[in-house]
Amino acid sequence: MGSFWKQGEPQVWGTAAALSVTLLMVLVLVGVVMVNGLGFFWPSDTALVALTDGSKLLGQVSATEKATHAHGKRLQFKVGNRDLYGQDFRWVEERDIRTISWPHDSVVLERKENGNFHGFLKSVSLEGLAAPAAASPWETLRGALKEVSGLRNTLAETGQVMADMSSETEQLRLKILKLSHSGATANRGEISRLTSRREKLLAQFDVLLERFNESSEALEKPAAVFTDAAGEEKDIPLNAIVRAYRPNTMGVFAKASFYAGKVRELLLDEPRESNTEGGLFPAIFGTVMMVLLMSVFSLPFGVVAAVYLREYAREGLIVRIVRIAVNNLAGVPSIVYGVFGLGFFVYGIGGGIDRLFYPERLPTPTFGTGGILWASLTLAILTVPVVIVSTEEGLASVPKGLREGSLSLGATKFQTLKNVVLPMATPGIMTGLILAMARAAGEVAPLMLVGVVKLAPTLPLDGTFPFFHVDRKFMHLGFHIYDVGFQSPNVEAAKPMVFVTTLLLLAIVIAASSLAIHMRNKMKKRYATKAF
Repeated sequence: MGSFWKQGEPQVWGTAAALSVTLLMVLVLVGVVMVNGLGFFWPSDTALVALTDGSKLLGQVSATEKATHAHGKRLQFKVGNRDLYGQDFRWVEERDIRTISWPHDSVVLERKENGNFHGFLKSVSLEGLAAPAAASPWETLRGALKEVSGLRNTLAETGQVMADMSSETEQLRLKILKLSHSGATANRGEISRLTSRREKLLAQFDVLLERFNESSEALEKPAAVFTDAAGEEKDIPLNAIVRAYRPNTMGVFAKASFYAGKVRELLLDEPRESNTEGGLFPAIFGTVMMVLLMSVFSLPFGVVAAVYLREYAREGLIVRIVRIAVNNLAGVPSIVYGVFGLGFFVYGIGGGIDRLFYPERLPTPTFGTGGILWASLTLAILTVPVVIVSTEEGLASVPKGLREGSLSLGATKFQTLKNVVLPMATPGIMTGLILAMARAAGEVAPLMLVGVVKLAPTLPLDGTFPFFHVDRKFMHLGFHIYDVGFQSPNVEAAKPMVFVTTLLLLAIVIAASSLAIHMRNKMKKRYATKAF
């Protein structure tokens, strides 16, 4: 029995059991997220429910649970019509239901505001549209929505032209301001030329704005009349409708096509309805861009620090203190890094850049406010200790004989480090990068102080010079989860989007980590050696 304990078998089995439990917990977490997130976009059938008190409701069954005060169960219906009922969901006891039917003419509308509308189409007004009336109101509505969508796209293109003109006029204003600040008398001719050009642009902008407003007002005239389950009428402008469909008449392939369209919207479009509807492209883009930018800063500094500590620094009290400090930094709460980033990067360096290079714009800050650059640097400092520790372990794993063999052949210490040690330590370096990316992608607290916002009007990367705008604020999937899940006034309506966003964040982390692990394994096989 004593040899059994001395051989370490209990520790091996205990470690295996702990690993199994951890993996099971991760799988359960991912499973819960997938179950609640993947089914969000599937168009469920709508039920018309007649209650025992004589009232009716129309909605999609979203949840079922055991009744609390009676036998049987109770159902949760997504009734929508927030502008009529004040709530999106309603719980109904099974015993209070008299009949349930599934009407084929029930319509579900996705709107820009006030959530979905569940009801029945009564009539369509085509005022200002060229689409002809069809044989049925439903076909008329579908044709009118297609035309409205085209007009909406045209308006969006006009809006983009106006945005470009506005950006150009702002750049001209800043140039004029800079020239005036450096000396209005010496730069009088250039200021006059830029002012004249800016006034022409503003005049063109005013003409486009007037046409844009006229087109927007005309687009609000076409409307449709719908009724809810109780027969109450609701006049809805077609421009307010994002999508209209009849789930009870859709087959499996039609629903699958609808599901694919919703996934495309999620990945490529912008959010709406206080981020509880629409797409997540700005948040996805911001998350990926921030992680990449953080890696650019974190990896080189972490590797250089680890190489110095392991290969060049003499072991002593100072080196031991530095290693202790690095290990302790890995356990500092992330919000502390956020406060440091706010004070050092935003107010310190950013404020200094504004005073030195953009004094004419003060007190309006340019770099002295949160942005993707400061957020990436803050997270780089947060993750550098992880990279240092992993790189040091990778360097320590390189056999001493390889160093001695290289040096004995006449190579310098730097050549040995570059051609022998670092390639062999690459798997450890990649491990540090993987851990750094995974932690940075999920951090939220420091980002709230140094650049993340609820909704960013423009992306940090666009077609305007200098193309990559490091001073712009950005959206992040982690903050999006916090905002939708804990700041939304309509918790039940926001809950599905929380799971969908969590699933997307997990997918990004898993994809990035898998790619890094694949690269690490290839390097490990390439530089694998055997000790003799």
